[in-house]
Amino acid sequence: LKKYIADINNDLKQAGVAEEKLISGDVSNLEELMYQIEKADISLRLVTEIRNKALESYQEIMRMQV
Repeated sequence: LKKYIADINNDLKQAGVAEEKLISGDVSNLEELMYQIEKADISLRLVTEIRNKALESYQEIMRMQV
């Protein structure tokens, strides 16, 4: 899990660099820049959904009566 989160963090950093290049006009391959930005977006959405599902599961377990 730590490695996956580190990979997502790396993707987000690369997307930030890609956005800066896009803003400055230093674009050599627009498709690659858009790919990096979308990859980071999808990864972030996935990890957010995983967190939400884990939190829902925890809350459901806490509601169970023993």
